[in-house]
Amino acid sequence: MSDRRRMAVATIGELASVRFTDKKIVDSSNIEEMGEEMFSLVDSENRKHILLNFEGVEFLSSAALNKLILLDKKVKQVGGILRLCNLRAEIMEVFTITRPNRVFDIRKSESEALKAFGVPT
Repeated sequence: MSDRRRMAVATIGELASVRFTDKKIVDSSNIEEMGEEMFSLVDSENRKHILLNFEGVEFLSSAALNKLILLDKKVKQVGGILRLCNLRAEIMEVFTITRPNRVFDIRKSESEALKAFGVPT
């Protein structure tokens, strides 16, 4: 397993549950690092199902959003599912305006997202 600086990962069966360490995901070098860490879940660790928990994240740049879209494509290519949860109202508003809310499966809470994966909470 690789060292992670931008996120913490818990494994629940076949599911990788991710929490971000940064409150504001805006710095380009941090976003690149975050992207590499997320992509390695699929590429190196063979995770198909990923839950991204945004609890504590206050701001997300468009470059970070692009990484999420790329991750979604990568997960779908391996027949997996990507879900997001605990998005602040401000971030959800950006998702609604820019329309990735139509791409992503977004749940209000972690327990709701885990249930959707079939994980008992």
